[in-house]
Amino acid sequence: MKIKKLAALSMAAVMAVGLAGCGAVSVDGEKTETKTSAAEATSTASGTTQLAGNGGIGFSVSTLNNPFFVTMSDAAKEQAKKDGLDIDVVDAGDDAAKQTSDIEDLVSKNISVLLVNPVDSDAVAPAVQDAIAAGVKVISLDRVVNGVDVDCQIASDNVAGAKMATEYLEKQVGQGAKVAEIQGTTGASATIDRGEGFHQIADKDFDVVSSQTANFNRSDAMTVMENMLQANGDIKGVFAHNDEMALGAIEAIGEKDIKVVGFDATDDGLAAVKDGKMAATIAQQPDQMGMTAVDTAQDLINGKSVEKSIPVEVKLITADNLDEA
Repeated sequence: MKIKKLAALSMAAVMAVGLAGCGAVSVDGEKTETKTSAAEATSTASGTTQLAGNGGIGFSVSTLNNPFFVTMSDAAKEQAKKDGLDIDVVDAGDDAAKQTSDIEDLVSKNISVLLVNPVDSDAVAPAVQDAIAAGVKVISLDRVVNGVDVDCQIASDNVAGAKMATEYLEKQVGQGAKVAEIQGTTGASATIDRGEGFHQIADKDFDVVSSQTANFNRSDAMTVMENMLQANGDIKGVFAHNDEMALGAIEAIGEKDIKVVGFDATDDGLAAVKDGKMAATIAQQPDQMGMTAVDTAQDLINGKSVEKSIPVEVKLITADNLDEA
């Protein structure tokens, strides 16, 4: 009988030590000491599963050399401040290898949620998968992570937006006109989706004489457009996958009567529409993406379930409805 009592007491002591080693993260964003690994979660008395990590958010942005992503990043930081959450924003500089390293560094800091805006939707996948394996929740922004089941995707409907842009371009230049496409970064899901939307209309209604990448970059687009015009001087319309490239194309076009449609409705893009230099742009809401991502991250930190996909509305902006932007 004494042996049984001693065994029971020993087991109770082991369980007490085990429980004492478990830490937790408070739901208001204040960090507490924890001894759990990144892959471990704790359970509350109510049965709700708390997220692993220190309650912080890591945000890997494809580039901060683009006003669209600067707006997204600034909105995320402002929302995190309002919510009392720590956020660490890192700029991949449009370098897929650097983004992989950035994500690894963020995970090593014991973050709870990773926000990722991929440079390349394929190249980022292994690093994101490793983050998930370490117990980190993941939200993708604007672009998908190919082949990885993230917790939430927040993005505009890029296919629908590109179709809107192309249909408007057709109204400006007419069916059968020679047009060109300036593509974003190769491999980015936004590039793939916007290209798909464009070609759904353009391949049957236009003569697409050139499609080239300019990496979502204004100066690259100016060079690309110059080369396009040298090869095809009678181009009547251009669809650029973002406003930065549209503005670069406009610089190369100069005084020629060529209609240009962009995507993103950045401040510079809207100014170009107002001045009559750009025919139209597609308005996304990068600020809403950033704020929604942080609010969704907070829900995940608090153990709440979230939608797998959160769409953000897009709208065609022309000189006629510029005030709506």
